[in-house]
Amino acid sequence: MKKNIYCSANTQHIKWPGSYCSAKPGCCFPKNGKPAKDFTIAGLWPCYLNATIPQFCNSHSHLNLDKASNLTKSLQVNWASLACPSSDGLSLWAREWQQHGTCSGLNQLDYFEAALRLKKQVNLLKTLNNAGIQPNGRFYKTGVVVEETIRKAVGYMPGLWCNEDKLGNRQLYQVVVCGDFHGKMIIDCPGIPTGKGECAASIKFPPF
Repeated sequence: MKKNIYCSANTQHIKWPGSYCSAKPGCCFPKNGKPAKDFTIAGLWPCYLNATIPQFCNSHSHLNLDKASNLTKSLQVNWASLACPSSDGLSLWAREWQQHGTCSGLNQLDYFEAALRLKKQVNLLKTLNNAGIQPNGRFYKTGVVVEETIRKAVGYMPGLWCNEDKLGNRQLYQVVVCGDFHGKMIIDCPGIPTGKGECAASIKFPPF
């Protein structure tokens, strides 16, 4: 297997819950209640240098949280499931491990620790708020404002993915940054996976 890196956002892919919930068909809060007003991990995807994404590398490896039981509370806070019906997050984390984690070269504990570590390093909401970019329903210029703010904070250009709210407005949905093989530091992205929603020149940052 080729040596891979993490395309992380939050590193992974970091998702704004307000954009998820304001799009069709909406969202359901986790069984433990509405998440805090913060970005949540959308996934930690290993990828090759051409930005292709290997998936389901070991169909026999199933999530066993006994190996990462001390991370459960942190995963509930930082990697919350917003899909319907409401859940405790276990099915989400199990799917992410099977689809992406089994291709990472890491064991389960290291994989989830890497995702949490990279999200904390980016600290995306604080970075945007410090620049006056707040989740208040306003529109912000994509390149010279949002992208540049994140680039200056993390040191590397991020990828931005957008979705549409129920009125058809393009809005900030996911931010993609890259971490090294072990998920310990942010690095320059050799390529960001494409195929997700493109952003307009100005994008909405909805409340949550």
